[in-house]
Amino acid sequence: MTDQPEPGRPDTPRLTTREAAELLGVKPETVYAYVSRGQLSSERAAGGRGSTFDADEVRALARRSGRREPSPAGGDLVFRTGITLIEQDRYYFRGVDATELARNHSYEEVAEWLWTGELRPGVRFTAPSETLAAARRTVGALPAHSGSTDRLRVAVTAAAATDPLRFDLSPGAVLSSARSLIPTLVGALPVLGSTEADGGSLARELWPRLTARPADAPALAALDAALALLIDHDLAASTLAARVAASARAHPYAVVSAGLGVLEGPLHGAASGLAHRMLQEAVDRGSAVPVVADHLRTGRPVPGLGHRLYRGEDPRARTLFALLEDVPQAAGALAAAREVVATTARHAPLHANIDLALAVLSVSCGMAAEAGETVFAVSRTAGWIAHALEEYGERPLRIRPSGHYTGPRPPQPLPHAP
Repeated sequence: MTDQPEPGRPDTPRLTTREAAELLGVKPETVYAYVSRGQLSSERAAGGRGSTFDADEVRALARRSGRREPSPAGGDLVFRTGITLIEQDRYYFRGVDATELARNHSYEEVAEWLWTGELRPGVRFTAPSETLAAARRTVGALPAHSGSTDRLRVAVTAAAATDPLRFDLSPGAVLSSARSLIPTLVGALPVLGSTEADGGSLARELWPRLTARPADAPALAALDAALALLIDHDLAASTLAARVAASARAHPYAVVSAGLGVLEGPLHGAASGLAHRMLQEAVDRGSAVPVVADHLRTGRPVPGLGHRLYRGEDPRARTLFALLEDVPQAAGALAAAREVVATTARHAPLHANIDLALAVLSVSCGMAAEAGETVFAVSRTAGWIAHALEEYGERPLRIRPSGHYTGPRPPQPLPHAP
C-alpha cells in the first residue's frame, strides 16, 4: 500500500472516473449521470483526457446514497437498511430472529422494536377520538360492497386531514403519528361480531372486524403472531413504493397510502385471498387433490406455495402453522393445507408460504376471503413507517432511476388529427 495524502488537503489526488465509480459502487456511466444531475462536480483531467473528481465529494455522495447497480442475477436497486435481513431461509428484525419475536411479543412490541430498536413491554397503541371519529365517518360513507383495503385507504386520508402536524418529519412526530394511525385503521373497520372489543391489544381490537365468531385465547394468539410476522419483509413492492414516497418527503400518512396502493395488487397482499378460496374449496370437498388438479389442469399456479426469497418453507408460515395447531377449530383447514403441499409436491417441489398459513387462520375462524389482506395491510403499516424513518434520513429524491427511451427518435413531425 502506498501512502496517500490526508483527505481535504490541497495535495489530495483527484479520483479518475473508474475510481469514483468503484467508490460509489456504480458503473462509470452512472458517475456521469450524477454530474449531469448536479449531484457531483468534475474537472477535465490533465491533457483533456477524461474527468477527475474530488475524493471527499465522492465519499460524501457514497454516504448519502444507497444506490447500487443491478446485480448480475437481475436484482434491483439496493438500499442500506438496518430493519430486516433475509438469509438462509430465516429473517431477522434488527438482528433478532423475527419468528422468535412474534412468538414472544405482541404486535405493538415488535413494531416498537422495528421503529426504535428498543423493547417496550406492554405497550399499547391508542387512536385519538377525533381522528377515529373522522375515519369512521369517511369509511361509513363508502358503498356497502367496498373491500377492506378501500376502507383502509380512505381511513388513512381522513386521519391525515385531522393531523395538522403531519408535515413534521422528525422521528418523534412520525412515531407519534404511527402510534395513533394504526389503531385508527383498525377502529375504522366495521364490527362483524355482536360486541366490539373494549381495549386491549391491537389483535383483540381487530378480531371482531374479521369474524363474527368470539375469540378464544389460542386463535387470538395466532392472529397477534400473524400481525407481528408480517410487519416487514425487506423491500417488497409496497415497501419500495413507501420509500419512494418518503424520499420525496411525503408525510407518513401519504407513505402508508402509497404502500396500500401497491398492496392491493393480486400478486402482493391480495394473494392470501386466492389461497383462502382454494383452501375453503378443499375443506368443502373433503380433499385437496381435486382442487389442486383443477388448478394444474387449467394452468393456474396453486396459491399459497413458493416464495422467491426462500428455498424451503417460508419461516412465517412455519411459525403460524405451529401456533394454529393449538387452535382446535383449525384442525380441518390445517390438514387440507398439508394435503395441498403434499399433492403439489408430486408436480413441483414447492413449500408453503405465509398466504397459505393466513388462509388456514381465516378459513378455520369463519373469516372472509379478504381477511388475510386486511391483516397484511394493518401489520405492514408499521413496516412502511420504519422504512420511512430510514428514508427521511437520506438525501431527498435519491430514488430516481433513469428511463431507457425506446420511442421514435426525434425530431418527429407534429401530428395532425385525421
